[in-house]
Amino acid sequence: MTTSNPVKITETVLRDGHQSLTATRMRTSDMLPVLEQLDEIGYFSIEAWGGATFDSCLRFLNEDPWERLRTLKKYLKKTPIQMLLRGQNVLGYNHYADDVVREFVNRAVANGVGVIRIFDALNDVRNMEVSMRAAKAAGAHVQGALVYTISPYHNNESFLKVAKDLVSIGTDSICIKDMAGLLAPYKAYELIKTLKAEINVPIQLHTHYTSGMASMTYLKAIEAGVDIIDCALSPFALASSQPATEAMIATLEGNERDTGLSKEKLYPIADHFRGIKKQLAETFHLNTNIEIDTKVLSFQIPGGMLSNLLNQMKEQGMADKFPELIEEMPKVRAELGYPPLVTPTSQIVGSMAAFNVMLGRYKVVPREVKDLARGKYGRTPAPIDPEFLRSLIGDDELITHRPADDIQPQMTALRQELAEKGYPNASTEDVLSYAVFPDVALKFFETNR
Repeated sequence: MTTSNPVKITETVLRDGHQSLTATRMRTSDMLPVLEQLDEIGYFSIEAWGGATFDSCLRFLNEDPWERLRTLKKYLKKTPIQMLLRGQNVLGYNHYADDVVREFVNRAVANGVGVIRIFDALNDVRNMEVSMRAAKAAGAHVQGALVYTISPYHNNESFLKVAKDLVSIGTDSICIKDMAGLLAPYKAYELIKTLKAEINVPIQLHTHYTSGMASMTYLKAIEAGVDIIDCALSPFALASSQPATEAMIATLEGNERDTGLSKEKLYPIADHFRGIKKQLAETFHLNTNIEIDTKVLSFQIPGGMLSNLLNQMKEQGMADKFPELIEEMPKVRAELGYPPLVTPTSQIVGSMAAFNVMLGRYKVVPREVKDLARGKYGRTPAPIDPEFLRSLIGDDELITHRPADDIQPQMTALRQELAEKGYPNASTEDVLSYAVFPDVALKFFETNR
């Protein structure tokens, strides 16, 4: 059945699917045999780059992420390659200078990226503006994302305001990025209706199965008029990943929002990835049997982060205090202005909560926590209590302007540093790899350059 308004699908098996279920360990060689088949399906886009893939290529797989991108582009001739970019953080954990951000976006597009999804952990649009304008100028489809979370300061109106700000700086589409599976079905319906009533660009929904609601959330979003959904092929779907592509296609078959895609064409591709998943689990000693965890709805802590925190507590011989840590997290989050828990704010709130439980509340305050409180990452969604803020940062200066305005251009200095370290003819791509992950990139260059 062909319809005038089919739901479009972004396939995440090459990025978020394996990032969620196999610790981002899928290699380019695992992807190659089915790229041409994936290209024929008719997806809106195939998410295959950015997020943690860049770091993982260099750190664990001994692959050049730029080379991966060029290889993917050779085979994906019809379907745009999509990447995930953390705004001014690029793919790292700190803000970079504007010249690094622009150059990174330019090289990503030149090497094959067609759609760039850009988000900021605090939904501070000032941190997204430079990368969005650069992506637009480079000719990519720019997708501004609003990070979905739940707090007394987050509601449909606050999300609508972020979406309108993104439209005002030229976004081609809006993504609702629900990284922890917190968006409930009827809430999704209301949010999409609110956005659709006032915004004219397409709306895409990204969620995770972590809480067990994701497929129902998609169905209600589709009823509300969402344009595009993120799905993963079945072997890399569900648990802490996205709903299964084949199941969503089947759900809509013969109905007014029929995707028009063939699930039968996906079965052999899914079989290929079923084998790959098994192989990755064996090679990298991974537990791919990840369970649904509905507690995320109370604690809002993404699944991967829970296991990291538990490991940290075990290493300190304090595993018995883990339940206290889980209760401490929402308190710290509230005190620090209700940041959404996504990289890097999730790590910052998590480590502060761990210190509080192990050493006493705010007896030791990491530098990153002080920086978050004083505005170095951007505006927190809620104001922080002035007295509490002073107790954290003392006389440190508050940052009320766009944080990256304080960062001098970096590209020339980075190029020079690399030359001094023995790489005078480093490509711009190599300089960017070094900018974002200096130690990891140098180690990679030693082996491969």
